[in-house]
Amino acid sequence: MTKLSVLVGAALLTGCANMNTVPPGTPLAEVIKKYGKPDTICKKDDGTERLIWSGQPYGQFSWGGTIAKDGKVIKIEQVLTDEQFEVLSVGKWSAKQVECQFGPPANTYGIAKGNEIVWAYRYKQYDIWPSMMYVYMGSDGQHVTRFHPAPDPLTLSDSLFPI
Repeated sequence: MTKLSVLVGAALLTGCANMNTVPPGTPLAEVIKKYGKPDTICKKDDGTERLIWSGQPYGQFSWGGTIAKDGKVIKIEQVLTDEQFEVLSVGKWSAKQVECQFGPPANTYGIAKGNEIVWAYRYKQYDIWPSMMYVYMGSDGQHVTRFHPAPDPLTLSDSLFPI
């Protein structure tokens, strides 16, 4: 069973790792045929769409695509990076905007202190360290109040195969 899990995980990672090679102008139907349906679809005011193919809850990569009105790819990029998360420091981000930018979180927590809602995204900090980016939504769960990375709890173990 462990071997099967490792093979499936490697296959998923390999498939997703190539999404950044999708050239601009590729029809969305071709992308979906090759990579599957996106997990998040957000329509923008200008008629374009923001699509997210998520690797959450256990993957460390998610791909965000911008699709033109004519259904063709403008750009697809890996969105769970330190640089991408920095956009949260500019302006006031709603929960919906966060989901449209990064896709669904790996976990959602309620924190007793301050009565906050926290979304956690699994990713590789600095493209090296297995980490979680914690995005705090305040007590109403509607707007980002702060965010920070921390080690991924699943990787904090002395065991070769953490639970």
